[in-house]
Amino acid sequence: MIPAQFEYVRPASLDEAIRILNEREGEAKVLAGGYSLIPLLKLRLGQAGVLVDLQAVGGLDGIIETDDDLRIGAKATHRQVHENVIVRDHYPMVEELAGGIGDPQVRNWGTIGGSVAHADPASDWPAALIAFPATIVVRGKEGQRAIPARDFFVDSFTTAIEPTEVLTEIRIPLRPRHQGAGYSKLERRVGDYATVGVAVSVLLAEDGTFSRVGIGVTGVSPSPFAATDAEPLAVGQAPSEEVYRRVGDAAGAQSEPAADVRGPVDYKRAMVSEMTVRSFRKAVERARSYA
Repeated sequence: MIPAQFEYVRPASLDEAIRILNEREGEAKVLAGGYSLIPLLKLRLGQAGVLVDLQAVGGLDGIIETDDDLRIGAKATHRQVHENVIVRDHYPMVEELAGGIGDPQVRNWGTIGGSVAHADPASDWPAALIAFPATIVVRGKEGQRAIPARDFFVDSFTTAIEPTEVLTEIRIPLRPRHQGAGYSKLERRVGDYATVGVAVSVLLAEDGTFSRVGIGVTGVSPSPFAATDAEPLAVGQAPSEEVYRRVGDAAGAQSEPAADVRGPVDYKRAMVSEMTVRSFRKAVERARSYA
């Protein structure tokens, strides 16, 4: 299909982009890589009076590590994240996830900020950001604000970003010793959206038990969510298959899947449990090796 008619602007700076968003509030949409937004426009599942293309806006694609966190600019492509040396050496779950998104063309053009702001209920990044948990930074005419990832995803394709704000950065907490994370997803084919996706982040205490656990789930609810019913079941426990399964079952029970061509409700809940177990295994192995 052909999208409805719209205007196209390409601001040279972030301030100019924010000004346009304010002037055209309610009808302007931000364009980054375009691999989330353009298909919706073509299918007329979404419309825009004006597209604000950020391609010419500089300074939004850096990837740096500070004393507190890993900062990924919103315009960094999935490929840039996957191939970044800092990510590869210290954040293996982030590298793994970025390298499994879509196909090479999607990874070359699609951006982390565009994916997160689009908030598809089956996309990969939200689960990981919820599990860490990360912080999502946005900027508007009133300045900058930081939104916890667990408060960011409101509903299907709906986030806490105001219509006049631009997502500028993702901040993932600096990885401490004995911390590890893993992401596992069930997909119909390689690179597909997740039928079920689960990210698990763990921090091990000196005695080897779990001192902190974060679990993000995607694909089985109107929006990605934190498995808050399941996380406390692991804290204080020693890693074991029994613990992983008990926590996974609780995460599955908290999910709200819909029956569709990808499977019935009970199957999807069972797969939440299974993907949780697999992610725990990865997370614990990485935590033990990062001493």
